[in-house]
Amino acid sequence: MAAASAPWVVAGLPPACQPPGSWPPPVPARCACRRPSASRWPPGSTSVSPSRNRGLSTFRPAAASFRVTASASLPPQADEPCAPTSRVSKKPNKQHHLWIRKDSAGSGKKALRLVNTVSKLPNEKEAVYGALDKWTAFEPEFPTIAAAKALEMLKRQRQWLRIIQVTKWLMSKGQVLTWTTYDTLLLALFMDGRMDEVESIWNNIIQTHTRSVPKRLFSRMILIYDIRHCPDKVLEIFADIEELGVHPDEDTTRRIGRAFAALGQEDKERLVLKKYLKKWKYIHFNGERARVRMGGPLA
Repeated sequence: MAAASAPWVVAGLPPACQPPGSWPPPVPARCACRRPSASRWPPGSTSVSPSRNRGLSTFRPAAASFRVTASASLPPQADEPCAPTSRVSKKPNKQHHLWIRKDSAGSGKKALRLVNTVSKLPNEKEAVYGALDKWTAFEPEFPTIAAAKALEMLKRQRQWLRIIQVTKWLMSKGQVLTWTTYDTLLLALFMDGRMDEVESIWNNIIQTHTRSVPKRLFSRMILIYDIRHCPDKVLEIFADIEELGVHPDEDTTRRIGRAFAALGQEDKERLVLKKYLKKWKYIHFNGERARVRMGGPLA
């Protein structure tokens, strides 16, 4: 009888209604690569182990038999080949987005390369401009920060001719037209002895940017004319300062006073010094910061 040959018999059921075969069903053999190690599952322990498949949870009793609670995701049979496991790795994005690219990245090296390039060139406009065009040929956007750093390096090295060449090339490209660039160009032209170009550029600046010329450029022009012993030119710049309402610094004020004194106008010198010089200044006395009157005994 089928029911008698079974290892178990359900009480209360006739022999014809007994389920055929053995029950519970045999546990399918797991693949060797997924078999847990003996150290992880010591004999005689009872624990619940989460399967690699999220839909499967297995229970390990001490009798080394398994009970599957979710039959839809059974492990592969012994005769089924185990699929090789592969990890999903995210490839790095090597695409450079130009709209979020930082312009200051590597600007110091670019500036140093520009300085080393122009320092070895002959004093010819075509050679210098050709090298500068090659410097920016493969740049996706104009290296503004690198060009400004290169001008500062050339200024520290006192290469006035190279500053003039690089600045005029930048002006022809319409790039780096800042007040610092104009100030560096005026200084380089003055140190190179080109006073006619200094006056031409200054007149162009004062006519184009009348209300926005900074105090720094006025001080630069007064310094240039004071070194050249041109007091009349100093007073012309001072007239523009008075008209535009620019307050000169202390050094520029003393140069203006000396220009009035050189022309024999001592009364105007006193008025200028009284108007623009500070009445008080701060000094350190006995380890403390103290305010004293300008021209006093402690000043």
